Amino acid sequence: MAEYTEAEHETIRSAAFGAIALVAKADPGFFSTFKESMAGSRAFAVAPPAVQELLKTGGFPTPPKGDAAEVERQILDGLRQSMTILNGKDAAAAGGLRDVIVAAADAVADASKGTSAEEAAVIAKIREAVGGTAGPAAGGTPSLV
Repeated sequence: MAEYTEAEHETIRSAAFGAIALVAKADPGFFSTFKESMAGSRAFAVAPPAVQELLKTGGFPTPPKGDAAEVERQILDGLRQSMTILNGKDAAAAGGLRDVIVAAADAVADASKGTSAEEAAVIAKIREAVGGTAGPAAGGTPSLV
């Protein structure tokens, strides 16, 4: 496994968990948020070992600050930075993280009453940020969970 600095770990973890939060916030509701966070956690739990190591190293990431647009911008930028870091050090881990983030985002969106239009729009932005396909968020991606 490639070596990562503490700052690189923080970028990767914050972006991955932030992506899940973006999808959950796109269609808010207390019970929905709970179901969605569990779905995201399950997707991360079945990630390849190299990706699990990246996600579990360090403490809980600090959420970005600002209004909704600024938080979204920071998370999407973090996803792009994460892919740059990983592509430079371990292409297999980059592909694994991309697949896990996309699967987790899809699982989160589908966890409560199916994928809403708002969630699908956020997932499309996440897919673009990680270099995944821009295909439909619902029903088009195999699930890891």
